[in-house]
Order: sequence, then structure tokens, then C-alpha cells
Amino acid sequence: MNSDSSTTGGAPRLDGRALVILLIGAAGISLAPNFVRLSEVGPSATAFYRLFFALPVLFLWMRLEPETAAPERPASLRDFLALGIAGLFFAADMAFWHWSITYTSVANATLLANSAPIFVTVGGYFLFGERFSRRFLMGLGLAIFGAAMLLGDSVGLGGRHLLGDGFGIIAAIFYAAYLMAVARLRGRFSTATVMGWSGLVTAIVLIPVTIISGESFVALSAFGWLLLVALALISQVGGQSMIAYALAHLTPAFGAVGLLLQPVLAALIAWVLFAEGLGPLQLAGAAVILAGVVLARLGSR
Repeated sequence: MNSDSSTTGGAPRLDGRALVILLIGAAGISLAPNFVRLSEVGPSATAFYRLFFALPVLFLWMRLEPETAAPERPASLRDFLALGIAGLFFAADMAFWHWSITYTSVANATLLANSAPIFVTVGGYFLFGERFSRRFLMGLGLAIFGAAMLLGDSVGLGGRHLLGDGFGIIAAIFYAAYLMAVARLRGRFSTATVMGWSGLVTAIVLIPVTIISGESFVALSAFGWLLLVALALISQVGGQSMIAYALAHLTPAFGAVGLLLQPVLAALIAWVLFAEGLGPLQLAGAAVILAGVVLARLGSR
């Protein structure tokens, strides 16, 4: 079995190394909101450049990776269609999440987008007949409750936020679909293949989204362009690719629960970079998320 293989007896393993890689990937994408905050172009344009600047690296990686790293290569229209659908899911997630940030608070958008594990669990049950232990479901609920605590002080649920909150939920549904699609694609294709071809579709779809949003594609300074390149390399090539790798070795549901550590890491990074302190409620929420992830892991054995 090669080092990038995904299954043992047809079922994903709960692999300790894959869990560590998932958490490192979550750390990479947890920087994305801060990059969006600092970006000199609009949110949809920022999402486009996140993919656009990542694509040369991903396709070079795909070109240079040894044959043993790729169980299969996409060879048919059906293969490329499956990879493209994953890209469409991610494009929809990116678009609705960024629109959510525009219409509601960052806290609301982040919290609602991080409800994806609920939809992964529901989708796994109804679409693929997956069964979940009571301990896993308790861990899922605990982690989501912890995320609500972490962001609780700044969440606003007023009527003017309703549209943005709806966009946040839609983003979570599409991200759940993306995670399930990637988990299954990784059973056949390498990380670079999945990220490269799906990312190409995502970038193409985000071009008209950015135009419709009326955003400029031009950053105002060299720092602005550097920021977009950093977003692509750190959050997409680094963070999202590590998550794609880990999903070949973890169940999609547990992988989604593990990603609830992302708001914890984002809060810690904002604390360091922007001096946004964490109060007792936020610290308690972070601890509850950690407890929920541990419980979900124990329930996934």
C-alpha cells in the first residue's frame, strides 16, 4: 500500500497522523478570514485569487508526483465531471460565505459556516447509509455548542442580518457537500489531482461571481498582491490540500467535526495579530470544542 492510499478493507482508518494533518490544515485555512479582512480587493475577487494563484503550484505538484502517489489518474469524462462537481461545491461555498460576511457579522458568518458537520452527518446518513455512535453524536453536539460559545459575545441575530445568516447556512451546506465529495474522490485520486482539477473549476466559476458582485480584480499595492499570493499558498495549497489528504484516512463526518477547531485557531491568530483578546466565555468555548472533538474521535473508533 502506498503512502497516499486511503482505505483498509474499504473503510477509512481513524489515523492519528491524518488527524494531525487535518489540524494543521485547519490552522492554514483559519488564516483565511484575516487575509480577507486585509485584502485590497473584494471578498469574491479575493476568493478567486485564492484559487488562481494556487493552481500553478497544484498542477506542478500533480505533474511531479510519482505514479505510486496516485491510485488512479482521471481518464474519462465521468472522472473529470466528478472532480468538477467538487469544484462547483467549493465555489458555491466560497461565494455564499463571502456574501454572508457582507450582509451579516463576521461572527455570524463564521459560526453558521462551521455548522457544516451537521450537514455532513445528515448527508452521510441519508445518502450513504452511514451509522454514527451515540458518543460521536454527543461529541458533534458538544463541539458545535463550543463554537457558539466561542463566538457568542459578538453574534447578532437581528432582522437585518437574516439574509446574511441564510447565506451562511447555504455556505455550510455546500462545504459539507464539498467535504463528502473530496473524501470519496480521494479514495481514487491523489491530493494534487483532486485539488488541482476541482480548484480549476472553482476559479472559473468565481470569475462571473466577482463580475456580478461589481468587484475589481486589481489590488492597489504590491502588499495587496503579496497578501493574495500568501492566501493561495497558505490557506489553499497548504491548508485545504492537507484537509483533502486527511479526508482519505478519516471518515468525512469526523473530519468535519475536527475542522470545528478552525474557529479556535482563528481566534488565537486574531489575538496575536490584531490584539483581539479572548474573554472567559471564548476560552470556555475553545475548551468545549476540544472536548467535543476528542469525544467524537473516541466515538469514531
